[in-house]
Amino acid sequence: YPFTQFGAEGDFISCIYYGSISSQATEQLLGRYGQDGSFLLRDSETLPGAYCLCVRKAPFVHTYRLVHSMDGWSVQGFGRQIFHKLETLIETCRTLSSTEIVPLTHPLDKTHVLQHMQILFWRARNRR
Repeated sequence: YPFTQFGAEGDFISCIYYGSISSQATEQLLGRYGQDGSFLLRDSETLPGAYCLCVRKAPFVHTYRLVHSMDGWSVQGFGRQIFHKLETLIETCRTLSSTEIVPLTHPLDKTHVLQHMQILFWRARNRR
């Protein structure tokens, strides 16, 4: 499912969607710019069309695969609850007080991360 599908999902999904970044890059981003409960969405590296919901709970980054079927979206390995929209699935995970899924408290908005990276780049460049 290409990024363009998120148009129907709303701005929230596009803000936390980082595309085809690796699990290692995800850990680095969440480690540097996140805190416990920070989360992002990326493409699955092993299952085309699926996404990974990655959430930091130090010292780990926990990853949950989100899969799409004809019925809708679900979290692989966690019951059979189906959601018509990806955003609804993530918002439901945010409100759960479950011990199965690490609490999703802080969306890692890529626009803020990019702004921070630009500032660091600008500072480093001007030190020369």
